Amino acid sequence: MDPRLRLRHLRCFLETARLGGLSAAAEALCVSQPAASKTLRELEEILGVALFDRSARRLVLSPAGRVFQQHAGTAMRALEAAQSAVRDAPERVTRLNVGVLPTVATDLLPRAALQFNQQLPHCTLHVTTGPNWLLLAQLREGTVDLMVGRAPGAEQMTGLTFRQLYMERVAIVVRPDHPLRQMADFTPALAHYKLMLPPAQALIAPGVRAWLVSVGLSHLEPGFEAVSLAFGRKLVMQSDIVWFISEGVVADELAAGSLAKLEPESELPMGAVGICQRANSETTTESDTFVKVLREMCDTGAML
Repeated sequence: MDPRLRLRHLRCFLETARLGGLSAAAEALCVSQPAASKTLRELEEILGVALFDRSARRLVLSPAGRVFQQHAGTAMRALEAAQSAVRDAPERVTRLNVGVLPTVATDLLPRAALQFNQQLPHCTLHVTTGPNWLLLAQLREGTVDLMVGRAPGAEQMTGLTFRQLYMERVAIVVRPDHPLRQMADFTPALAHYKLMLPPAQALIAPGVRAWLVSVGLSHLEPGFEAVSLAFGRKLVMQSDIVWFISEGVVADELAAGSLAKLEPESELPMGAVGICQRANSETTTESDTFVKVLREMCDTGAML
């Protein structure tokens, strides 16, 4: 290993990769932004490669950066585990860290978590929710052991594996007494209502935009962008807003009748929902058990 490499280099790189910017990373590390920038430059000089693409507004990992993130994150987790092993009491419960996207956070994961706890009561299940880019960064660096949600794009799968659980459709959601529910072909009328679309970084965003183009509504701009259930549900229930969202996010609301789904004549986009893990990483009893619970629930339809 290059003798110039220090823990501060790894910490600065991992925080910048996780948070997508130097300002946020510097704040998390309690250092100045110039100091964080200098540390990152030193690391890239030591490695001889650029770890980030700096052409975008938010720092994006380069292909080399994604590879380094996976190994550096694993090394940091191993050091933390070694420290805990000698500091903590012998009787420690195990822990499984799971990253969860909104599409499974409201229905599948709570059910799976309860069943997992029955099988491994001495394992603490730590659930982290957040956007796709953040959870993928945490998965690569080892902060989370596995991620459950929509399949990432092929360009994001470096060093990762994906196992499909089921296919899920995007839903067009409104309040139960929305005027569009009275129309046989409501699609042209969407132009007269405010839309709430998934943000550009959401995995379903390209499919939703492609569908709008296919029905002649490419010119429409959203009044709101959100995939948050708490925010989206309240907004839709109190207005005429039309929300494009993964069906799993609003499954309970649709079943209870507090929200309603519109069925267009042209088919809405679908996507695979499944489990992302680091390629070639060692599995544990905890991660194997959780994956098995998820697969069994989906095979039997227990998540519906």
